[in-house]
Order: sequence, then structure tokens, then C-alpha cells
Amino acid sequence: MGEAPMTTVYLLAGLAAIEAVALVVVSALLVRSRREVDQFRRMAASRNVLLSGSREAVKTVWQTADKLFKEGIGAAVRTSIEDLADWAEVERPDLARLTSDGNFVIMFSDIEESTALNERIGDRAFARLITRHHKFIRRLVEDHAGHVIKSQGDGFMVAFAKPEHAVQCGLEIQRELRTGPNKKQRNNIRVRIGIHMGKSVVRGDDLFGRNVALAARVADQADGGEILVSEPVHDAVSDHADITFDEGRDAELKGLAGTHRLYAVAIGAQSP
Repeated sequence: MGEAPMTTVYLLAGLAAIEAVALVVVSALLVRSRREVDQFRRMAASRNVLLSGSREAVKTVWQTADKLFKEGIGAAVRTSIEDLADWAEVERPDLARLTSDGNFVIMFSDIEESTALNERIGDRAFARLITRHHKFIRRLVEDHAGHVIKSQGDGFMVAFAKPEHAVQCGLEIQRELRTGPNKKQRNNIRVRIGIHMGKSVVRGDDLFGRNVALAARVADQADGGEILVSEPVHDAVSDHADITFDEGRDAELKGLAGTHRLYAVAIGAQSP
């Protein structure tokens, strides 16, 4: 063979080697690209799951907020009692045993001007007072077949099966605060109480609905040392000899249309 044919052979061999190297490089790039595509797809799928979960979470929050709004909770400017009606710690009573038809008698209570009292006596003394107050309220609620639904600070939301039990519990609370032996130890606190009855929505261990909101608004209208009840409660217990009322007054309740007739329970003369 001459010089020219040998050169051609060398050139062809070199080209073949270059092609082989190129094939190896392309194959490696294809494998890497495929892995990156698969990784991207997995990341995209995870992202879609996260986005879907986020959308569901946001959807749930909005649905809950909408439900609460439609049922009357949070429909107006909130007060401490309204906060209690919605967000306070749930005490987990057995609501199913309390009533089977969804009709609950709801009582709200809190200490009048508790913030000013806290400022006046100091945090430590106020904490002791609240601890004693909680024990006091829970004892009387239990004595009258009631169930504490929620408690927050100095406030309580309580459910009863019968309106007379709720009113009698409120009466004993006010009478003991006025004349009880621990009156001075309680710094002469004045508690306002509101009671309403009607169907409420049971959600686990909690109650929601327009009637819960109405009970909270009734309590908002009460003065310290007073028990205010709605017209349904008044009508249900007006024949009880040991429960009497004033002539009643009409009140506009925040977030609720029209006026509502409210009655103050006669507690008795204030002790000196």
C-alpha cells in the first residue's frame, strides 16, 4: 500500500474514534437530561400537591369564616364576651347528654371593669382573684346541672338544659357575691350575666349559631350585679314563684336586626 491509502485509513480510524467518543458523550447527556426531566417532573408534582393543599387550607379557612359569619358569630364589632362566644378554650362537656333536640339555654358572665380592677390591685392579686372566681362559678354551675362550655379570663359561657336552672344559677351567683362571707376577699366584684335560649349548632364540644351570639349580646347589655334574660327565657320561667322580673326594656343588639325585649331578674335588696 502507498502512502496515500495509509493516510486515508488513519483518517477513517480517527473519525471512527471521534464518533465513538461523541456517542458516549451524547448518551451520557441523554441519561443526565432524562434524570433531570424526571426530577423536574417529581418536583412539579410535589409543587402541585403543596399548592393543592394550600388551596384546600385557604378554602377551609374561608368556608369556616363564612359559616361563622352566616351563623351570627363575629358579625359585629367584637367585645370580650363575643370573643368568649367564639374563640375561648373549650371545656369539652357532654353536650349530647344535655339536650337531644338542639335547644340550649346559654348563660354568659364576666366581671364588670375587670381591666380597671387588675390595674388597681396588681397582676398577682388579680390572678389569685380570678382563680377563686373560677372555682366559685364552676361550683355553682355544677350545683345547677349546668356545663361550662368555655372560659376565658374572667368570663364564662355555660349551657343548661332548662331555663329555670340557668336563672337560679345566676341568682345564686349574684346573691353570694352580694352577701357571701367572701365578699371582701373578692374585692366586691360585680358580675354581669346574660341568658338566652334557643336552638344552637353543635360542633364537637362547642356551640355556634345566632342564639349563641344573641346570648352574648344580652350579657353585653347587663350591668354589673345584674341578670338580664331574653324574652324566650322570661316567658319560660315567668310562672316560677321564686323568680320575678322587672317590666322589661327594649334594646338593640349589635349585629341583630330589630329590637329585643330584655328582662332583669329581681335579685333582692343590696346588702350594706
